[in-house]
Amino acid sequence: MRNRNLWLALIGLLAVLALWVDFTETRIEIGFLGLQREIRTVLGLDLQGGIQILLEADAPPNQPVDRGNLEDTRRIIENRVNALGVSEPVVQIAGTRRIVVELPGVTNLEQAVNTIKQTGLLEFVDAGATPIPEGTTIRTSLDLPITGTAPVTATPSPVPTPSLTGTAEVTGTAPLSPTEPIYRTIMTGRNLRSARPQLDQFRQPEVAFTLDAEGTRLFAEYTSRNVGRYLCIVLDKKVISCPVIQEPITQGQGVIRMGSGSTLADAEALAVTLRYGALPVPLKIVDTRNIGPTLGQESIRRSLIAGIIGFSTVALFMILYYRVPGVLAVLALSLYTALVFAIFKLLPVTLTLPGIAGFVLSIGMAVDANILIFERLKEELRAGRDLSMAIDYGFERAWPSIRDSNISTLITCAILYIFGLNFGASMVRGFALTLAIGVAASLFTGIWVTRTFLHALLDRISARVHQGWFGI
Repeated sequence: MRNRNLWLALIGLLAVLALWVDFTETRIEIGFLGLQREIRTVLGLDLQGGIQILLEADAPPNQPVDRGNLEDTRRIIENRVNALGVSEPVVQIAGTRRIVVELPGVTNLEQAVNTIKQTGLLEFVDAGATPIPEGTTIRTSLDLPITGTAPVTATPSPVPTPSLTGTAEVTGTAPLSPTEPIYRTIMTGRNLRSARPQLDQFRQPEVAFTLDAEGTRLFAEYTSRNVGRYLCIVLDKKVISCPVIQEPITQGQGVIRMGSGSTLADAEALAVTLRYGALPVPLKIVDTRNIGPTLGQESIRRSLIAGIIGFSTVALFMILYYRVPGVLAVLALSLYTALVFAIFKLLPVTLTLPGIAGFVLSIGMAVDANILIFERLKEELRAGRDLSMAIDYGFERAWPSIRDSNISTLITCAILYIFGLNFGASMVRGFALTLAIGVAASLFTGIWVTRTFLHALLDRISARVHQGWFGI
């Protein structure tokens, strides 16, 4: 019981801290396992507005764009924006050759463009015997136009030139101008299956990558004939890396070894660029604009009022009908509400209006568990059991019904989340996520917290003497 009360106190402290941060409009930054993140409430596009960016396939108007490739491009853009920390972006296809990207909470247009601009074509380019410096704009054999509205820049801090399965340093050369000869593209990013950062046996950062069947064949043929020559990794006609080929790569797996002085963060940045820069369709930015919240603060205020009214009504019913257990249930429900809100901050969960609706619905489901428990408790008390035993039996006999109902709800949430994920319905996904978190938390508070409250306060009370306290 002592350990249980200690955990209960810690959870209460966490919940109170989450509410204090919100009411005082304070933002807290935490560092855990090398990660730095700000703890705050994250609102969706419908409640706080943001930036909208319109992207279009960078191809001749009369050239059709494959719908499947466009859908793959949409998913890659969404993954890239998520990897860069933008909360719940809306990325959807518009027409036959355009993609609309909406970033909630972003008010700086330049910041939005910098988030999206590396969304073009990834190429592996034959550089010959002379390396090309990072950040250099080149022309390739694909002969695609260079996007002028969203130029891709190199990594902000200079990163030493990497090598493919080698450590040879690269000497600098003068930047090439757009009038220089066109470089041959060996393959594009569509042949890249995965890329991940890691440390080699000497604790030096590197990026391991794998290719699909076609990429494996192309890479094997090229690297077998070009050992000692340079292969540039080019994104949107900008060189992001130019490693030297140390040996033939025939198994579809290779390693880009970072130069001396680079860090694991540099390798992670390169891996993210490789993973999410592999777009089947090259894109250009057509339009950018600020968009206001579709619902805004008024909807937040009304949702808060509705939640308070609903909570108060449920609390009044529980107290009038179940008396003392009802009071304890309301206390547990208050802790549940603050706990779920704290979880939303810590994950974080982007709150949209449908997400708030899922949260409010989960409060009702949390009360449902208490009602089942208290009805069983009353049955045990009527059967003549003492209060402590009646509490335990009531929880044990109510648990199967609570478990089955909550599992069925979680299955429904999973179906809704998968639907929203596959069809770009972020509002449905937000509703499913908040409802699932609420249901999981209600299981914890309904079974563990309420039971702790009942035993802590009622074990020394005679139910036979005070039957009115329990609504009997």
